[in-house]
Amino acid sequence: MDLNISKPHPILTLCPHISFLVTPRVPDVSSILAPGGRTPRYTHTPRNAPSSLNLDDSDWTNSMYTSPVSGLENTSFFTDDITNLSSALLKEDDPGEAAAASLFPEFLGSFLKHSSSAVFELLEDYQTLCQDKSVVLRAGQNSKTAGVRWLLQQESCSWRLITSLYRYLDRVQLALEDDLMTDMVVSKLFTLWLVVDWLESIAKDQIGDFADNIEYYAKNVCWENTLHALKMRRKSGTAFTVPLVTELDPDAPLRQQRPLADLDREDDARLLKNLFTLIRAGMTEEAQRLCKRCGQAWRAATLEGWKLYHDPNMTSGSIELQPVEGNPQRGIWKACCWRMAEEEQLNRYERAIYASLSGNLKPLLAVCESWEDCVWAYFRVMVDSLVEKDLMSSGMAHQEVETLPREYLEAKVLEETREHYHVIQKFVIVGDLDGLLEEFSDWLTASKPLPSHLLRFMTHLLLFFHACMFLVTEDVCVDVLKAYISLLIRDQQTELVASYVGQLPAELATAQYAAFLETVDQTELRPRCLELAADAGLDVAAITKLVVETVRERDDSDFTHHSQTLETGTTKEDQKKIDVIDWLLFDAAHRAESLKQSNAIMRKFLALQKHDAAKAVFSKVPEDSMKEIYSQWAGIGQATLPAEDENAIREHLCIRAYLEAHEAFTEWFSHSSSAPQKPTLAPEVKFTERVANEMREKEYQASLSAWSCRLDVLTEDVKERIYNVLLFVDGGWMVDNRQDSEQDSERRHQMTALRSLCLPRLSFLLLSVLQNSSRHQEALRLADIISSDQHRLYQVFSKEELRRFLQKLRESSLSLLDRGLDPLGYELQP
Repeated sequence: MDLNISKPHPILTLCPHISFLVTPRVPDVSSILAPGGRTPRYTHTPRNAPSSLNLDDSDWTNSMYTSPVSGLENTSFFTDDITNLSSALLKEDDPGEAAAASLFPEFLGSFLKHSSSAVFELLEDYQTLCQDKSVVLRAGQNSKTAGVRWLLQQESCSWRLITSLYRYLDRVQLALEDDLMTDMVVSKLFTLWLVVDWLESIAKDQIGDFADNIEYYAKNVCWENTLHALKMRRKSGTAFTVPLVTELDPDAPLRQQRPLADLDREDDARLLKNLFTLIRAGMTEEAQRLCKRCGQAWRAATLEGWKLYHDPNMTSGSIELQPVEGNPQRGIWKACCWRMAEEEQLNRYERAIYASLSGNLKPLLAVCESWEDCVWAYFRVMVDSLVEKDLMSSGMAHQEVETLPREYLEAKVLEETREHYHVIQKFVIVGDLDGLLEEFSDWLTASKPLPSHLLRFMTHLLLFFHACMFLVTEDVCVDVLKAYISLLIRDQQTELVASYVGQLPAELATAQYAAFLETVDQTELRPRCLELAADAGLDVAAITKLVVETVRERDDSDFTHHSQTLETGTTKEDQKKIDVIDWLLFDAAHRAESLKQSNAIMRKFLALQKHDAAKAVFSKVPEDSMKEIYSQWAGIGQATLPAEDENAIREHLCIRAYLEAHEAFTEWFSHSSSAPQKPTLAPEVKFTERVANEMREKEYQASLSAWSCRLDVLTEDVKERIYNVLLFVDGGWMVDNRQDSEQDSERRHQMTALRSLCLPRLSFLLLSVLQNSSRHQEALRLADIISSDQHRLYQVFSKEELRRFLQKLRESSLSLLDRGLDPLGYELQP
């Protein structure tokens, strides 16, 4: 029996090197990744690849990533396997999840470290950070941790793609500027190859040093079990119980329609599967070495035939012969590869191997298990097709005698995928930034929140585009930044907020950071927040002013007349308005603004008769504020204050005078209500009781005398302080001296309203004090002050108030008449 072990395989004569210096016609690559139209948001990825789109921060049980090596045998060689979900669910909390949270400050650190001229170093930093964190998360046994790791793996791959594509495009742009690049089609073709290289690098990372660790197939003879069976049969002369091949050339099983020994078939199936995995990872040379180690050198030779034939001796003119490169029968080799890929009797992985070499898409897709696998298949076939087209059009393929089937040039469209990272990768590959931003916009408006790491990736991707000065839709960029800022605020990443707010347009940045400061309740954090804002280039003065204005204008209550019944206690909302002034007190440069804002808050409190709240605001303002304001303007050589500042200082003094008057009245009222009670004397039956009565009487008179003296002092004090308000200097209480200031109609309205609310009230209080102190003549003199044309206080009284006031004065006149005096308190003339 002739074993024919050395019989050549039909495609051993085929072969080498493919050059990209050709001019192919590049189709629309967007159709390779997804069909026309918008990419819907939610669905699963093709085949067995899981979708992370439906993952949020609370559900990660379906987030496992199917790697290109998921089907490899002998998986003990891989240390990158994700922990089994069944064991992951046994553990509620995992330290790996906390480790991933450090990516947020680390990404900001990288972003701040690299300037716009170092964007590629920045991208490499991003990729490294994600890669390192995914390694840390390997130990995680929590389903959520496994999901986060999947996200980080996808993000790392995405940063690698972006780095590769945009670094190349940057070089192309420089070449165009220097007139070194004239063929844009070559550039586009190379861009397609970069995508293939990227997808292969992902697979290579997954399999690691797999090829170097395979020892199971390391034997010198191919199909040794079948060979042994054939030898035993020849020695014994007995027939096989199971029919086997009678020859051992590579074509024998297919030609004879007979199988190999069972163990050889199993070994071949494993070998072919692993060979395809190596080719999928771009490791063709490693695949060839594996073939040789397994005794299948002929199979290694079949992987060599793609190289273009080149004989340097035809053009060198050298006498010394040089080695010939490539495969002179490349056309035959490729046609044979195509036919082998179509052979249904062959193992599907063997068909896929030859399909990848000949550009036959259908058998290649049959073994693709993930989105990355499918995209790799399409792009590899497309690149192969474009190269072959150009070889034929350029005449370089004049020796090709075999033609490939027509369907070789017909590529179907890959089913679109809706997984977030794959959608981003698709738009990055096709260079459709507008489409990418539309997707971002849809994601942000979806009912389900985006995973936090995905939102971080989206933010930094847009910042990269901005640094590269790509024209992108500003509204979407702003929306993404705002969403990320909201995430940082929610997660209390206080140290990070300012830097990202600083990337927004100035006016919006002020509003965003002001909204953030409203949420900062810890007093000790407030100075740090302002420091971070200053470091980020934000307008701290405008921000703090907006914070205060927003809080103080939050309620819609208007100035209310004092005659209405009011709740004068300090509420929670009132306390917020009191405390918000602190934002303006950290920097002495903001003293003028703090004075203006505190005045505005106190005006509202005074209108509502919330005197305690107004006093609390007043006490917040540093005592040296007015001195500091004068000093600041003097420091820049301005002798007089601006009208706004001068009026603010005067208003502050007006409010102080009013609060002092009200406090004096409160103290007088409290004292007048606590007069000593006259003791009840016991019947004077005994001497001891009479002495005790005399002692109690003396004590009462002493207390009454002290009380009366104190009451007189308090009466004088409250009278003086109320007159300080009623007769406030230079135009009156709550009246601006400077009229050349910027018009503020709301402030002017409030000050006018306060005069009508507070001055009549103080007048009635003073009248009450004087009448209760039997100072009726002084009470009547108050009428002269109110009716005086110099002060014109009568203008702030309503008709009803004047009527009531005159009625009170009538009571004083009647009291004077009862004393034998005239109605004005003077002695009656005989």
